[in-house]
Amino acid sequence: MDVRALLSLSMVPGIGAARLRALVSHFGDPQSVLSAGERDLVAVEGIDRGTARKILGRGEYEEEVQAQLSKLNRVGGRIVTFWDKDFPENLKRIYDPPVFLFVRGTISNADKYSVAMVGTRNPTAYGRRIAEKFASGLASQGITVISGLARGIDTVAHAAAVRSGGRTVAVLGSGVDVIYPAENRRLSEEIVAGGCLVSEYYMGAKPDAMNFPRRNRIISGMSLGTILVETDINGGAMITAGTALDQNREVFAVPGNILEKKSRGTNKLIKEGQAKLVEDVSDVIDELRYKLKSILKVQPKLQLKVQLTIFEQKVYDILTEDPCHIDVLSEKGGMTTSDLLVQLLSLELKGVVKQLPGKYFTRCD
Repeated sequence: MDVRALLSLSMVPGIGAARLRALVSHFGDPQSVLSAGERDLVAVEGIDRGTARKILGRGEYEEEVQAQLSKLNRVGGRIVTFWDKDFPENLKRIYDPPVFLFVRGTISNADKYSVAMVGTRNPTAYGRRIAEKFASGLASQGITVISGLARGIDTVAHAAAVRSGGRTVAVLGSGVDVIYPAENRRLSEEIVAGGCLVSEYYMGAKPDAMNFPRRNRIISGMSLGTILVETDINGGAMITAGTALDQNREVFAVPGNILEKKSRGTNKLIKEGQAKLVEDVSDVIDELRYKLKSILKVQPKLQLKVQLTIFEQKVYDILTEDPCHIDVLSEKGGMTTSDLLVQLLSLELKGVVKQLPGKYFTRCD
């Protein structure tokens, strides 16, 4: 993908991400868009004659395009486009993904196994301990920790992941050459060494307040789920929770002190059923187990703490942690579905088997 041509198109007034994707989809690549005539351009949905003429006059942006690429080169960064194979897989599936990302560091295929963590910029000692515990636990399981490099919970999460030797990705609301807050410059370099900084904003862009809501959709969009640790009802982390819900991603919240203002947001999400209450990393992993299965470290088989009958044991032995339909289990076990359901119900009551929608069953361990 010609990033110079893509950057040039992105600077044309009226060309947002949706129109840019439509143009590239129609013509095949950004250079072909720039080579097209007015009649061909207006054939693309959403492109009127005024916009087409602005595209034809794109020469005025060449100097700024070069300036952007020079700034990016100075910090050792690169541009990853929506059409590149290493564009974050999870992010491609959201409603309005960015057309390109400025990246410092390395995007890894492992980042499709990511969990975000966000929260207040002024956490309590409890919030800091929780954020460190969860981030370290996720990193130790090979799960990438994603956050926004802000003060407070974000900083604790990134730092804990780095200390644990895991990957972490910081999504900025500024250019990747503008580290905010400034005290996180050293942390940002540590992140780049084993993960990456990403942003959809041009090089040199300041961390303006209007940038952060859009930044938050990338944090949740890159992740399988988002954990909230301490936030007030109107905190920025609540916006991230909202974007995660809109993207059909999991939302988790750590309960907090009901007398603490910084816990009102997390507790509200739990109370209203918008977030799953989590007290340990294992709670998050249990919810995401099937999406994380290929990377989770193998744990020794747990010895069952309940006694099983001969028939229950037979059924239990043909089950795995992969969901299996009742008809398949019936065939594998050589049992009628009615006899099988009796044993499965008994196992479910003993807490060793879980029934999923559609008559699928799985082990609980």
